[in-house]
Amino acid sequence: MTATSEIGLNIGDKAPQFELPGDGGGTVRLSDFAGQPVVVYFYPKDDTAGCTAEAIDFSRLKPEFAKAGATVIGISPDSAKKHDKFREKHELTVALAADEERKAIEAYGVWVEKQMYGRSYMGVERTTFLIGRDGRIVQIWRKVRVKGHAEAVLEAVRSL
Repeated sequence: MTATSEIGLNIGDKAPQFELPGDGGGTVRLSDFAGQPVVVYFYPKDDTAGCTAEAIDFSRLKPEFAKAGATVIGISPDSAKKHDKFREKHELTVALAADEERKAIEAYGVWVEKQMYGRSYMGVERTTFLIGRDGRIVQIWRKVRVKGHAEAVLEAVRSL
């Protein structure tokens, strides 16, 4: 089985490259951050309770991530235009990338079958990847619980 099998990526795997439309009209490329740690967090949808709390937490800690030499990128299937509204409404400072075609979402193995109220549907599993300076995955948080998550990721970045 390959690293992108049903179980997804593993620690030590090379992080899949991506180039996606970003908020503010730019482009977000993983390759632009080569040689530095990168936190890539995948979330289901802009402006929902958990996703908003997570984005606010990462934005609040952005200066600490920067001090540790790391960049934080949030990715969801929402459009760049929706990201702009989300960013403005909540004064977010982390980069947001739009993956409407789910290329990065699928490459990272976070497009999964989910259950809610007894029905199955496909969606983004809230997952965070810490990518090391060498472009390899250092740590993975799956099925993230938002409370305290950004702080835990920051501690992991500081330990690199």
